[in-house]
Formats: sequence, C-alpha cells, structure tokens
Amino acid sequence: MLESFQQFFLDLQDVTVQRISAAIGLLFTGLIVQRYIMKPFINWNGRFFEKRGKTFEARVLMQFSSAIRYAFLICIIFISLSIVLDNWLITNPKTANLFWSLMLFFIFKGFADVISYYIEHPDSIYTQHKQYVLMPFFLRIAKVTVYVAALFAIASLWDFNINGFLTGIGLTGVAIAFGIRDTLGHFFGGMSVALDKPFQIGDWIATEDQKIEGIVEDVNLRSTVIQTGDKGLVYVPNAYLANRPIYNLSKREKRKCEFYLYVSTANSEGILREACEHLQKEIYLHSATEKENIHVYIDELRPTSYRILVRFFIVTNDGGQMQAVKQDILFATKHIFEQAGIVYAEDEIWVQM
Repeated sequence: MLESFQQFFLDLQDVTVQRISAAIGLLFTGLIVQRYIMKPFINWNGRFFEKRGKTFEARVLMQFSSAIRYAFLICIIFISLSIVLDNWLITNPKTANLFWSLMLFFIFKGFADVISYYIEHPDSIYTQHKQYVLMPFFLRIAKVTVYVAALFAIASLWDFNINGFLTGIGLTGVAIAFGIRDTLGHFFGGMSVALDKPFQIGDWIATEDQKIEGIVEDVNLRSTVIQTGDKGLVYVPNAYLANRPIYNLSKREKRKCEFYLYVSTANSEGILREACEHLQKEIYLHSATEKENIHVYIDELRPTSYRILVRFFIVTNDGGQMQAVKQDILFATKHIFEQAGIVYAEDEIWVQM
C-alpha cells in the first residue's frame, strides 16, 4: 500500500497542464451531471414506478439514489486522476482495490438506506388491507447484517485474514457474552417475541400482572416501546415480555360484559324468575350481543338479599361500543324491574364488571 502512494507521487512529476485542465473539466462536468441530471432523472423514474403501482420498486430506487450518485462521482474522480497521471487507476492493480472497495461500500450503503427507510416506515411494506408484524425488529437485524457483510466483502479485497479475525472473535466472544448477558437476554427475548408473534405494532396489549398495558409503538433490539393510557411511552425490556403471559386485547372478537344486581328477599320467587327471563330476552334481542351465551340468574343468597348475575358478550372489540351496549342493557334492566315492582336491597344497585 505504501509503495502505491510513493508511485502516485512519483507519477505527479510528469503531469502536464493539459492533463490537469482536462481532468478539472471532466470533474466539473461530472458534478453537474450528478447534481442536475442524475438526481432529477432518478426521482422521475421513482415517480413513474409509483404511478404504475410499483411502489416497492419506486422506494428502493429513491433510497438507492444517494449511493448511485456518489458511486458515479467516485468513478469520475478516478477517471480524472487517471487522465492526470496518464495511467488508468481503475484497472491498475495498485489502485483497483481502492476503487472496488468504494464501489462495494456504496452498494451496501444503498441496501442499508433501503432498510433504514422501512425501519422508519414499516407500515409501507404492506397494503392497507394487511397489517405489518414486528418488521422493524427484523429490519434492524438485517441492517446490522448488511454492515457486517460489507466489512467482510471489503476486507477480502485487501487479502485480510478473515479466518484469523473470526477466530479472535470466537475466543473473545465467550468473555464478552458473560459481560453483556443481560443485553443478550433482551436481544433473544426480542427474537422470541418476534418469532412467536404474540402482537403486532399498533396492538393493545397487557401483561398478566397488569403492570404493563398500552399500545405497541415499536420493537427494538433491546426493548419494546409501549404507549400507555396516559399517553406516556414505556420502554419495556424484551426479556421481561418474553417471560410473562401477554394478553393481546386487540385480537378479541368479542367483549364480556358482566354485572350484579342485589334485590331484596321480600320479592316473590315467581316475579324474580319472570323478570330474569324478560331481561334475558331483551339482551338477546339487542343487535350487538352474542346470542349463545346470555346468563341472567340468581347466583347468591344472602340473609336479606339475592344477588342476580347478568352476563353477556358483545360482538365488538371497541371499548366505547361495549359501554354503549352496557348502558342500553342497564336502562332496560331498570325499566323491567320497575314494571315488575321489584325492590332492590337497601334501595341500591351494586354493579361490578
């Protein structure tokens, strides 16, 4: 490598003004082409693909724009220097490795830019009819993989001893693993969450102990970002989620609604039975309730009161709609009990979800 630079400076001694002028002219022309022709042309092609419905191709091309333009500029610089030195550096064994290393760098940079775009916009991978899963997690792993592949690809051009390097990593890897075992636990916890797919970004989840509940915003290599009910962001270690039961509340197709009514034992058995049957029919006739599981029964006897269980399911996962249906049933309950002349225990109703 040192000999190449020494030869480079020796070649400069034979440089003529004509070569320098030609090189500067070519370099100036290349800058204009790169800035005012290539960039608009790539953007135009991206819009063309997008109008044709080829959104993925358009976005890949747009993200590769920077790498393509800078790779073109590197080619112009090498050609300009070749004119100055009267020696084609691109094919010269002494400088070819540098040229191809830069080309490989920009190729891998293009892939990394594409991955970075989809990390920031994971929802754009799919159509509006298909939700994206934990794509950001896998994309971040893919981005690291691209960087590692670029490192080894460029190192191989310079005859770097990759096997020795890998051996060194293997020897130190065990020691490092002990030092960062917690971080590795979070990483593999994220892998477990990603592979099991217990939730998607945008899902409303809760842990069994109810300590964590909210909407999943992002899944990183170490933690999962959850927006809680008070609009705060909580960074939950992946290992924590991987070791606990998770309720995916967004996947519910129906919601259970349950409450209790306390009535006096002074009410006759016949009237109570008739009122319970009447309320059960009202719940059945409601358009939003499931028809198969409706329970309106006395389930507990106390010294001065009966407890009436009212349980039904609503075919929705929307909390607001569930409360609206529950309100309808409570009004219907009040109307039915008033018509039947039922006396509540101590003139109160205790409602429990």
